[in-house]
Amino acid sequence: MNTSDHHRAERLIAEGRIEGLAPAERQWLDAHLEGCAACDAFARSTAQAIDSLRSISVEVDSELVRRTRLLVSFRRRELERQGSWLLPVWVCCGLSWVMGIATAPLAWRGFEWLGRHAGLPKLAWEGGFVLWWTLPALVTVLVLAAAFRRREAL
Repeated sequence: MNTSDHHRAERLIAEGRIEGLAPAERQWLDAHLEGCAACDAFARSTAQAIDSLRSISVEVDSELVRRTRLLVSFRRRELERQGSWLLPVWVCCGLSWVMGIATAPLAWRGFEWLGRHAGLPKLAWEGGFVLWWTLPALVTVLVLAAAFRRREAL
């Protein structure tokens, strides 16, 4: 067996103890442990270490427990608020695209009329139309990028 199989087995052993494994990964790991004494020993020693840690009793100040629960609750609410702020952005983007598609023929005619009456070359008024079409999306991308950077900095 190659070293990548052993690394994969060690990773799956740790993941299995923490969050569980998918059935296919469990089957692969079980088959690997049957044929690899080193990884099987690692799995047994990991299980023994975790069981030993679970048997240790630790007394914690009730005030510390209360504060920790309060902070976890605040963090949960903060994460919920962070996820919910994007909904209005998506709704506005969707409405913007619907309105853009609905008004595109009128805007095209308007840019064409303005270009002809102002004596602009065709490329100029067509470029104006493309800019009119893409500017809201570009502004939205810039605003979202700035918002994500600000949130990551916090």
